Amino acid sequence: MSNWVNLSTPLGLLVARIGGAGVRVGPEGLVLAEGYRFGFPVAGAFTVGNVVITAGDFDSLLRANPELLEHESRHAWQYAACLGVPFLPLYAVAAAWSFATTGDWASDNPFERAAGLLSGGYEKQPRRFRRG
Repeated sequence: MSNWVNLSTPLGLLVARIGGAGVRVGPEGLVLAEGYRFGFPVAGAFTVGNVVITAGDFDSLLRANPELLEHESRHAWQYAACLGVPFLPLYAVAAAWSFATTGDWASDNPFERAAGLLSGGYEKQPRRFRRG
């Protein structure tokens, strides 16, 4: 409910619609959007508010990674904790930090780590540098 109030779920529905995705009700208050036609962001799935968006279909994704929706549900909670849309620039900064430190957008990204790297289909990469 909070992601409706903070407007991140309506934004997610708009992104899905502009991207040509069909939507259906998913588990745990999620909305599943399949058939997204744009190549950005590069991910098997991504979440905006409570809307989980993929270029493919969720049946195939969940066969390959049964924990994916748990991972994306954690991102929905992160949107709520960040009061909605502010999650997007915060995530971008976290992804840039991760890329700078590991060469990977997810490994050192605190949002991805909190959502569960393995459940999101990511492999943890080591840091490029060591402290001290």
